[in-house]
Amino acid sequence: MAVPGKTSTLPITRIVEFGVYLDGGELGEILLPMKWAPENCKPDDRIEVFVYFDSSDRLIATTMKPLAKVGEFAYLKVKAVNEVGAFLDWGLEKDLLVPYREQASRMQEGKSYIVYLFADPQNGRIAASSKVEKFLNQEPPDYKPMQEVELLLWRTSEIGYLAIINNSHEGLIYASEVFQELERGQRIHGYISKVREDGKIDLTLTKQGYGKIEELAARLLEILRENGGYIDLNDKSPAEEIYLICQMSKKNFKMAVGYLYKNRLIDLRDSGIALVSED
Repeated sequence: MAVPGKTSTLPITRIVEFGVYLDGGELGEILLPMKWAPENCKPDDRIEVFVYFDSSDRLIATTMKPLAKVGEFAYLKVKAVNEVGAFLDWGLEKDLLVPYREQASRMQEGKSYIVYLFADPQNGRIAASSKVEKFLNQEPPDYKPMQEVELLLWRTSEIGYLAIINNSHEGLIYASEVFQELERGQRIHGYISKVREDGKIDLTLTKQGYGKIEELAARLLEILRENGGYIDLNDKSPAEEIYLICQMSKKNFKMAVGYLYKNRLIDLRDSGIALVSED
């Protein structure tokens, strides 16, 4: 069955000159315009489509992939603003409306915002809101330590970066544990560090234990290759210089060096580290 704002695989009921009609279940037939219909399709073929409302508020299907679906958070750019609200580019022909009542602050054309996509309970029409907090999951999380998760960087705080976890909960990445450039709206993979008794979630961008060492070592190996097989760093180098070149703490750098040296992938020299020939 078709659900507005979601992707569905629907069967063709009939084909006309201007498009293909799909069986939308309780929603009735839904038009897939001919410009998006697969070549040589025929009745009873099933097509994966995204269902939404066109500019006349009629249900329509497309094989285009939206940047976000109903129930998801996304970082989208404002294409236009008028008396109704702000219109976001979400990858489809019809832009996505953020009504003024759903704007945490007045949106401006050309700027990007974190928003949540929802279906209006009154009429099912798809809209977005930048009032992110009211859509975050407040139920106690059941994440496990070191569980890998998808993160959407939301905003910064005094102690780190707030991120939306798996389109659901909010978590914190401590600034003291970040050794790479992060930007608002960026999607990255991370790990659950800890779920505290108050339900707040601590996040990390690196694996812990042996898996963390392997990840750090792989990163250092890539840096060596990018620099012709040699970097002018060792365990006596200042932490600031190590971070500038490797984007990691001195402690992590030393663990990575130890791993690579033990596995005979690097040579330690007085002035730096050299990559062992991979021939």
